[in-house]
Amino acid sequence: METLVCVKPGTFKYEERNAPVLEPGHAIIKIKRIGICGTDLHAFEGIQPYFAYPRILGHELSGELVAFDNAPGFKINERVTFIPYFNCGHCVACSVGKTNCCVHIKVCGVHIDGGMAQYLMVPSYTLLHGNGLTFDELALVEPLAISAHGVNRACIKPGEFTLIIGAGPIGLGTMEYARIKGATVIALDINETRLQFCKDKLHVPYTINARSANVAQQLSKITNGNMPTVVIDATGNLKAINTAFQYMGHGARYVLIGLQKGDINFSHPEFHKREGTLMSSRNATLADFEYVIDSIRNKLIDPLKYITHSVKFSAVKDEFARWLKPDTGVIKAMVSVDNP
Repeated sequence: METLVCVKPGTFKYEERNAPVLEPGHAIIKIKRIGICGTDLHAFEGIQPYFAYPRILGHELSGELVAFDNAPGFKINERVTFIPYFNCGHCVACSVGKTNCCVHIKVCGVHIDGGMAQYLMVPSYTLLHGNGLTFDELALVEPLAISAHGVNRACIKPGEFTLIIGAGPIGLGTMEYARIKGATVIALDINETRLQFCKDKLHVPYTINARSANVAQQLSKITNGNMPTVVIDATGNLKAINTAFQYMGHGARYVLIGLQKGDINFSHPEFHKREGTLMSSRNATLADFEYVIDSIRNKLIDPLKYITHSVKFSAVKDEFARWLKPDTGVIKAMVSVDNP
Protein backbone atom coordinates (compact mmCIF):
# COMPACT_ATOMS: atom_id res chain seq x y z
CA MET A 1 0.00 0.00 0.00
CA GLU A 2 1.04 3.62 -0.47
CA THR A 3 1.98 5.67 2.59
CA LEU A 4 3.24 9.21 3.12
CA VAL A 5 6.10 9.41 5.62
CA CYS A 6 7.46 12.52 7.32
CA VAL A 7 11.08 11.42 7.26
CA LYS A 8 12.34 14.56 9.02
CA PRO A 9 11.06 18.09 9.69
CA GLY A 10 10.13 19.70 6.40
CA THR A 11 10.38 16.51 4.32
CA PHE A 12 7.72 14.04 3.15
CA LYS A 13 8.27 10.90 1.10
CA TYR A 14 5.78 8.47 -0.47
CA GLU A 15 6.67 4.87 0.36
CA GLU A 16 5.23 1.49 -0.52
CA ARG A 17 4.67 -0.64 2.58
CA ASN A 18 2.92 -3.90 3.30
CA ALA A 19 -0.76 -3.60 4.07
CA PRO A 20 -1.62 -4.55 7.66
CA VAL A 21 -2.53 -8.14 8.46
CA LEU A 22 -5.32 -8.54 11.00
CA GLU A 23 -4.21 -9.28 14.55
CA PRO A 24 -6.39 -10.50 17.44
CA GLY A 25 -8.42 -7.72 19.05
CA HIS A 26 -7.83 -5.34 16.14
CA ALA A 27 -9.62 -3.96 13.10
CA ILE A 28 -8.47 -2.78 9.67
CA ILE A 29 -9.87 0.40 8.18
CA LYS A 30 -9.69 1.33 4.51
CA ILE A 31 -8.88 5.03 4.85
CA LYS A 32 -11.15 7.41 2.93
CA ARG A 33 -10.50 10.82 4.50
CA ILE A 34 -7.59 12.39 6.39
CA GLY A 35 -8.03 15.74 8.13
CA ILE A 36 -4.87 17.80 8.45
CA CYS A 37 -4.50 19.19 11.97
CA GLY A 38 -2.16 21.38 13.98
CA THR A 39 -0.31 18.33 15.30
CA ASP A 40 0.55 17.32 11.73
CA LEU A 41 1.65 20.85 10.87
CA HIS A 42 3.76 21.15 14.03
CA ALA A 43 5.37 17.77 13.35
CA PHE A 44 6.25 18.91 9.84
CA GLU A 45 7.76 22.08 11.31
CA GLY A 46 9.69 20.10 13.93
CA ILE A 47 8.06 21.74 16.95
CA GLN A 48 5.71 18.94 18.08
CA PRO A 49 6.45 17.45 21.53
CA TYR A 50 6.40 13.67 22.11
CA PHE A 51 7.60 13.09 18.56
CA ALA A 52 10.27 11.11 16.69
CA TYR A 53 11.06 10.72 12.99
CA PRO A 54 10.43 9.10 10.60
CA ARG A 55 6.69 8.98 11.22
CA ILE A 56 3.51 8.45 9.23
CA LEU A 57 1.27 11.31 10.36
CA GLY A 58 -2.51 11.43 10.46
CA HIS A 59 -5.10 10.81 13.18
CA GLU A 60 -8.20 12.69 11.97
CA LEU A 61 -9.47 9.76 9.96
CA SER A 62 -12.51 8.01 8.55
CA GLY A 63 -13.02 5.03 6.31
CA GLU A 64 -14.62 1.66 5.71
CA LEU A 65 -14.24 -1.26 8.09
CA VAL A 66 -12.76 -4.13 6.04
CA ALA A 67 -11.73 -6.62 8.73
CA PHE A 68 -12.07 -6.98 12.48
CA ASP A 69 -11.75 -9.24 15.48
CA ASN A 70 -13.72 -8.81 18.70
CA ALA A 71 -15.79 -5.82 17.62
CA PRO A 72 -19.37 -6.76 18.53
CA GLY A 73 -22.04 -4.78 16.68
CA PHE A 74 -19.80 -3.69 13.80
CA LYS A 75 -20.19 -4.84 10.20
CA ILE A 76 -17.82 -5.24 7.26
CA ASN A 77 -17.89 -2.20 4.92
CA GLU A 78 -19.46 -0.06 7.65
CA ARG A 79 -18.48 3.60 7.66
CA VAL A 80 -16.41 4.27 10.81
CA THR A 81 -13.99 6.48 12.61
CA PHE A 82 -12.02 5.66 15.76
CA ILE A 83 -10.46 7.14 18.89
CA PRO A 84 -6.77 7.54 17.98
CA TYR A 85 -5.44 7.42 21.54
CA PHE A 86 -4.50 3.86 22.39
CA ASN A 87 -4.51 3.36 26.16
CA CYS A 88 -3.29 0.60 28.47
CA GLY A 89 -6.54 0.27 30.43
CA HIS A 90 -4.94 -0.31 33.83
CA CYS A 91 -2.76 2.68 34.81
CA VAL A 92 -3.76 5.26 37.43
CA ALA A 93 -5.43 7.46 34.79
CA CYS A 94 -7.25 4.65 32.97
CA SER A 95 -8.52 3.26 36.28
CA VAL A 96 -10.56 6.44 36.81
CA GLY A 97 -11.74 6.78 33.20
CA LYS A 98 -9.12 9.31 32.09
CA THR A 99 -7.97 7.20 29.17
CA ASN A 100 -7.15 10.44 27.31
CA CYS A 101 -4.06 10.91 29.52
CA CYS A 102 -3.05 7.27 29.99
CA VAL A 103 0.44 6.92 31.42
CA HIS A 104 1.39 4.64 28.54
CA ILE A 105 -0.69 6.31 25.83
CA LYS A 106 0.16 5.81 22.17
CA VAL A 107 -1.36 8.50 19.97
CA CYS A 108 -1.84 7.42 16.39
CA GLY A 109 0.33 9.57 14.12
CA VAL A 110 2.41 10.88 17.03
CA HIS A 111 3.92 8.11 19.15
CA ILE A 112 3.20 5.47 16.51
CA ASP A 113 2.52 5.57 12.77
CA GLY A 114 -0.78 7.08 11.75
CA GLY A 115 -3.23 7.07 8.90
CA MET A 116 -1.59 8.82 5.95
CA ALA A 117 -1.89 5.48 4.23
CA GLN A 118 -4.42 3.41 2.32
CA TYR A 119 -5.10 1.04 5.24
CA LEU A 120 -4.67 1.27 9.00
CA MET A 121 -5.01 -1.32 11.77
CA VAL A 122 -6.34 -0.09 15.12
CA PRO A 123 -7.45 -1.74 18.38
CA SER A 124 -11.07 -2.84 18.03
CA TYR A 125 -12.05 -1.07 21.26
CA THR A 126 -11.34 2.30 19.60
CA LEU A 127 -13.89 1.88 16.78
CA LEU A 128 -16.84 4.25 16.50
CA HIS A 129 -19.95 3.75 14.36
CA GLY A 130 -20.50 6.29 11.60
CA ASN A 131 -24.16 6.76 12.61
CA GLY A 132 -25.07 8.20 9.22
CA LEU A 133 -22.32 10.83 9.11
CA THR A 134 -20.35 11.40 5.90
CA PHE A 135 -16.67 10.52 5.59
CA ASP A 136 -15.81 14.24 5.82
CA GLU A 137 -17.87 14.67 8.98
CA LEU A 138 -16.40 11.56 10.58
CA ALA A 139 -12.84 12.74 9.92
CA LEU A 140 -13.66 15.92 11.84
CA VAL A 141 -15.05 14.18 14.92
CA GLU A 142 -11.61 13.84 16.57
CA PRO A 143 -10.62 17.54 16.51
CA LEU A 144 -14.10 18.51 17.64
CA ALA A 145 -13.81 16.02 20.51
CA ILE A 146 -10.62 17.80 21.61
CA SER A 147 -12.55 21.08 21.60
CA ALA A 148 -15.48 19.58 23.48
CA HIS A 149 -13.15 18.08 26.09
CA GLY A 150 -11.51 21.46 26.72
CA VAL A 151 -14.90 23.13 27.11
CA ASN A 152 -16.01 20.43 29.54
CA ARG A 153 -12.84 21.01 31.57
CA ALA A 154 -13.77 24.69 31.86
CA CYS A 155 -17.21 24.01 33.42
CA ILE A 156 -18.72 27.02 31.67
CA LYS A 157 -21.84 28.56 33.15
CA PRO A 158 -24.55 30.11 30.92
CA GLY A 159 -23.74 33.71 30.09
CA GLU A 160 -20.13 33.46 31.26
CA PHE A 161 -17.64 35.55 29.30
CA THR A 162 -15.33 33.02 27.68
CA LEU A 163 -12.20 34.10 25.85
CA ILE A 164 -10.98 31.62 23.25
CA ILE A 165 -7.53 32.30 21.88
CA GLY A 166 -6.83 30.94 18.42
CA ALA A 167 -9.28 30.67 15.52
CA GLY A 168 -7.85 27.54 13.94
CA PRO A 169 -9.97 24.37 13.70
CA ILE A 170 -9.57 23.48 17.40
CA GLY A 171 -10.33 27.04 18.46
CA LEU A 172 -13.37 27.24 16.18
CA GLY A 173 -14.71 23.99 17.59
CA THR A 174 -14.08 25.30 21.09
CA MET A 175 -16.11 28.41 20.28
CA GLU A 176 -18.96 26.23 19.03
CA TYR A 177 -19.09 24.00 22.08
CA ALA A 178 -18.72 26.98 24.42
CA ARG A 179 -21.71 28.53 22.64
CA ILE A 180 -23.69 25.32 23.11
CA LYS A 181 -22.91 25.52 26.85
CA GLY A 182 -24.33 29.05 26.91
CA ALA A 183 -21.09 31.05 26.99
CA THR A 184 -20.73 34.58 25.73
CA VAL A 185 -17.80 33.93 23.42
CA ILE A 186 -14.91 36.28 22.68
CA ALA A 187 -12.52 35.21 19.90
CA LEU A 188 -8.89 36.40 19.90
CA ASP A 189 -6.55 35.82 16.96
CA ILE A 190 -3.93 37.63 14.87
CA ASN A 191 -5.55 36.65 11.58
CA GLU A 192 -8.29 39.08 10.55
CA THR A 193 -9.65 36.66 7.93
CA ARG A 194 -10.22 34.00 10.57
CA LEU A 195 -11.80 36.53 12.91
CA GLN A 196 -14.19 37.47 10.12
CA PHE A 197 -14.96 33.75 9.70
CA CYS A 198 -15.87 33.66 13.41
CA LYS A 199 -18.30 36.50 12.88
CA ASP A 200 -19.84 35.35 9.61
CA LYS A 201 -19.95 31.57 10.02
CA LEU A 202 -20.06 31.01 13.79
CA HIS A 203 -21.84 34.23 14.79
CA VAL A 204 -19.31 34.91 17.57
CA PRO A 205 -20.49 38.14 19.24
CA TYR A 206 -17.05 39.57 20.03
CA THR A 207 -13.75 39.34 18.15
CA ILE A 208 -10.42 41.00 18.94
CA ASN A 209 -7.23 41.10 16.89
CA ALA A 210 -4.37 40.05 19.17
CA ARG A 211 -2.05 42.50 17.42
CA SER A 212 -4.07 45.37 18.90
CA ALA A 213 -2.22 47.49 21.44
CA ASN A 214 -5.16 47.50 23.85
CA VAL A 215 -6.41 43.90 24.03
CA ALA A 216 -6.85 44.05 27.82
CA GLN A 217 -8.81 47.29 27.56
CA GLN A 218 -11.12 45.80 24.94
CA LEU A 219 -11.71 42.75 27.10
CA SER A 220 -12.43 44.92 30.10
CA LYS A 221 -14.98 46.92 28.14
CA ILE A 222 -16.73 43.81 26.79
CA THR A 223 -16.90 42.19 30.25
CA ASN A 224 -18.03 45.32 32.10
CA GLY A 225 -14.65 45.66 33.79
CA ASN A 226 -14.51 42.11 35.12
CA MET A 227 -12.39 40.37 32.46
CA PRO A 228 -13.24 36.84 31.23
CA THR A 229 -13.82 34.18 33.86
CA VAL A 230 -12.96 31.44 31.37
CA VAL A 231 -9.88 31.63 29.16
CA ILE A 232 -9.05 28.80 26.74
CA ASP A 233 -5.90 28.66 24.65
CA ALA A 234 -6.10 26.81 21.34
CA THR A 235 -2.94 28.23 19.78
CA GLY A 236 -0.07 26.27 21.26
CA ASN A 237 1.91 29.51 20.93
CA LEU A 238 4.09 30.18 23.96
CA LYS A 239 3.81 33.96 23.79
CA ALA A 240 0.02 33.75 23.48
CA ILE A 241 -0.18 31.30 26.39
CA ASN A 242 1.92 33.46 28.70
CA THR A 243 0.21 36.71 27.72
CA ALA A 244 -3.27 35.32 28.37
CA PHE A 245 -2.68 35.13 32.13
CA GLN A 246 -3.22 38.91 32.04
CA TYR A 247 -6.71 38.42 30.67
CA MET A 248 -8.07 36.32 33.55
CA GLY A 249 -10.79 37.72 35.72
CA HIS A 250 -10.95 37.02 39.45
CA GLY A 251 -11.92 33.40 40.04
CA ALA A 252 -11.17 32.55 36.40
CA ARG A 253 -10.32 29.15 34.94
CA TYR A 254 -7.60 28.98 32.30
CA VAL A 255 -7.59 25.86 30.12
CA LEU A 256 -4.66 24.97 27.86
CA ILE A 257 -5.76 22.91 24.88
CA GLY A 258 -2.78 24.15 22.86
CA LEU A 259 0.57 22.51 23.56
CA GLN A 260 4.07 24.00 23.60
CA LYS A 261 7.56 22.64 24.20
CA GLY A 262 8.61 25.63 26.29
CA ASP A 263 8.05 26.69 29.91
CA ILE A 264 5.03 28.70 31.02
CA ASN A 265 5.82 31.92 32.88
CA PHE A 266 3.40 34.14 34.77
CA SER A 267 3.19 36.42 37.78
CA HIS A 268 2.41 34.34 40.85
CA PRO A 269 0.99 37.31 42.84
CA GLU A 270 -1.38 38.28 40.01
CA PHE A 271 -2.49 34.67 39.52
CA HIS A 272 -2.78 34.10 43.27
CA LYS A 273 -4.90 37.13 44.04
CA ARG A 274 -7.41 35.99 41.43
CA GLU A 275 -7.46 32.49 42.93
CA GLY A 276 -7.01 31.37 39.35
CA THR A 277 -7.28 27.80 38.17
CA LEU A 278 -4.90 26.51 35.50
CA MET A 279 -5.77 23.29 33.68
CA SER A 280 -4.42 21.32 30.78
CA SER A 281 -6.78 19.55 28.40
CA ARG A 282 -5.30 16.53 26.66
CA ASN A 283 -6.99 14.59 23.86
CA ALA A 284 -10.57 13.45 24.57
CA THR A 285 -12.59 10.59 26.04
CA LEU A 286 -15.18 8.22 24.59
CA ALA A 287 -17.91 10.40 26.09
CA ASP A 288 -16.54 13.42 24.22
CA PHE A 289 -16.51 11.53 20.92
CA GLU A 290 -20.08 10.32 21.41
CA TYR A 291 -21.19 13.85 22.36
CA VAL A 292 -19.62 15.26 19.18
CA ILE A 293 -21.21 12.65 16.93
CA ASP A 294 -24.60 13.37 18.50
CA SER A 295 -24.13 17.13 18.14
CA ILE A 296 -23.38 16.75 14.42
CA ARG A 297 -26.31 14.40 13.87
CA ASN A 298 -28.62 16.81 15.70
CA LYS A 299 -27.37 19.79 13.64
CA LEU A 300 -26.02 21.63 16.68
CA ILE A 301 -22.76 22.03 14.80
CA ASP A 302 -21.79 21.84 11.12
CA PRO A 303 -18.11 20.90 10.81
CA LEU A 304 -18.14 20.91 7.00
CA LYS A 305 -17.95 24.70 6.95
CA TYR A 306 -14.41 24.44 8.36
CA ILE A 307 -13.14 22.65 5.23
CA THR A 308 -11.47 25.23 3.01
CA HIS A 309 -9.11 22.98 1.02
CA SER A 310 -9.68 19.50 -0.43
CA VAL A 311 -6.89 17.50 -2.06
CA LYS A 312 -6.13 14.01 -3.25
CA PHE A 313 -3.69 11.86 -1.27
CA SER A 314 -1.25 11.99 -4.18
CA ALA A 315 -1.03 15.80 -3.87
CA VAL A 316 -0.37 16.09 -0.13
CA LYS A 317 3.45 15.99 -0.41
CA ASP A 318 3.48 19.00 -2.72
CA GLU A 319 0.70 20.96 -1.01
CA PHE A 320 1.50 20.45 2.66
CA ALA A 321 4.11 23.20 3.14
CA ARG A 322 1.69 25.78 1.69
CA TRP A 323 -0.81 25.08 4.46
CA LEU A 324 1.62 26.60 6.97
CA LYS A 325 1.31 30.01 5.30
CA PRO A 326 -1.46 32.30 6.59
CA ASP A 327 -2.03 33.82 3.14
CA THR A 328 -3.17 30.39 1.90
CA GLY A 329 -6.37 30.90 3.90
CA VAL A 330 -6.46 27.32 5.18
CA ILE A 331 -8.74 26.55 8.06
CA LYS A 332 -9.11 22.81 7.49
CA ALA A 333 -7.54 20.79 4.68
CA MET A 334 -9.22 17.47 3.92
CA VAL A 335 -7.46 14.67 2.05
CA SER A 336 -9.32 12.08 -0.05
CA VAL A 337 -7.79 8.62 -0.38
CA ASP A 338 -8.57 6.35 -3.33
CA ASN A 339 -7.99 2.73 -2.30
CA PRO A 340 -7.83 -0.46 -4.34
